[in-house]
Amino acid sequence: MNEQTNPWTILGSREKYDNKWINVTEYDVINPSGGKGIYGKVHFKNVAIGVMVLDEDMNTYLVGQFRFTLDQYSWEIPEGGGPFDEQPLEAAKRELLEETGLKAAKWTKLIEMHLSNSISDELSIVYLAQELSMHNPDPEETEQLMVKKIPFDEAYEMVTTGKITDSVSVTAILKVKIMLLEGGL
Repeated sequence: MNEQTNPWTILGSREKYDNKWINVTEYDVINPSGGKGIYGKVHFKNVAIGVMVLDEDMNTYLVGQFRFTLDQYSWEIPEGGGPFDEQPLEAAKRELLEETGLKAAKWTKLIEMHLSNSISDELSIVYLAQELSMHNPDPEETEQLMVKKIPFDEAYEMVTTGKITDSVSVTAILKVKIMLLEGGL
């Protein structure tokens, strides 16, 4: 076996669910050990975009909202979906302005990652936004947001104590912490 060889054989597939955000397909497969089974895949129809914000005083902005899927409140970096036909950086700029009212003059791509690759193909791209200016936010109708500006070290502590659990936010905050420790910012 090598990295380029797919050990799975697809025998057939059935669409189980479809809406404008996701598609769920169930596959009949032969698994890597040779056994027959099923495998479900959630296909996301947008790129997950995250924006890690840092101002000149090492503050960041978090967005709080009640997450339907978790049935609980969640503090996160600004995030949203970017259509595949939109440049990811443009989606990041749009999401930052929508959720926080901020615009940034300096943008740095932090990381690309797959969020739950055992069941989904969701890709996330996260940017660092700096050199900020304040404008009017324009949240979507599905968003009831609270925005707070806090010191970056407080956001890092929220990750280490489990108060921030969103994977995009955790990764972005830890990545920036590493960059700071290595002198890369």
